[in-house]
Formats: sequence, structure tokens, C-alpha cells
Amino acid sequence: QVQLVESGGGLVQPGGSLRLSCAASGSIFYIFTMGWYRQAPGKQRELVARFTAGGTTNYADAVKGRFTISRDNTKNTVYLQMDSLKPEDTAAYYCHANLRRTSWGRMDEYWGQGTQVTVSS
Repeated sequence: QVQLVESGGGLVQPGGSLRLSCAASGSIFYIFTMGWYRQAPGKQRELVARFTAGGTTNYADAVKGRFTISRDNTKNTVYLQMDSLKPEDTAAYYCHANLRRTSWGRMDEYWGQGTQVTVSS
């Protein structure tokens, strides 16, 4: 069994910062991609930032220059540093990974349970 456990959400004022963490645990052979999506009420889930299979990063245009994704491969953990937060960043943030549990197995995708980020004065 594989779990993605997020932490670090909360309420912050506009212009403030938050840091999200996501740790993948369980039987993991290899992680191909890992990153963050978000979903605001009434909207579709969208990519925020992720590490690609080649190790590069993708960012949504709306967060470029304000958010930074990083990772600790020894802990199967990714982080999302969110600075200069805006009310429109308010959403549930979900960790996502594409990984293989065994050397012979297929690649499957996993989602965390989500952590709420609310940006409001």
C-alpha cells in the first residue's frame, strides 16, 4: 500500500507564505513524477507544480515566480513553498505521484487526501 500524506495548509493573509509537505510512504520502487494540484470550489483540478520524470519542474503560469517546488529523494518527500499568496490561490491542494511499487510492476498514480489553503484578510 502506498500513501501520500500532505501537511502544512492553513489560513494566511494575502501576501503571506505557507509551505506544504507531501511524504510518500509504503512499498515504493521508483517515483516517476511527483507534485501538487489544486482545486477551488466549482473549478476543475489543475496542476500547480511538479517534478517530471526527467527531473525538471513544471509550474502553472499563475504561480510562476511565487511558488517553488523542491524535494528530498531520500525521504520521498516534495515541498511547495508558496510566497506572495493571493486570495485566488485559495483551494484544496493535493499531492500526486506516478510511481512503480515493484521493479516488474506497472506505473500507477496516487493522490493525497488534500490540504486546505485559504488566503484571506
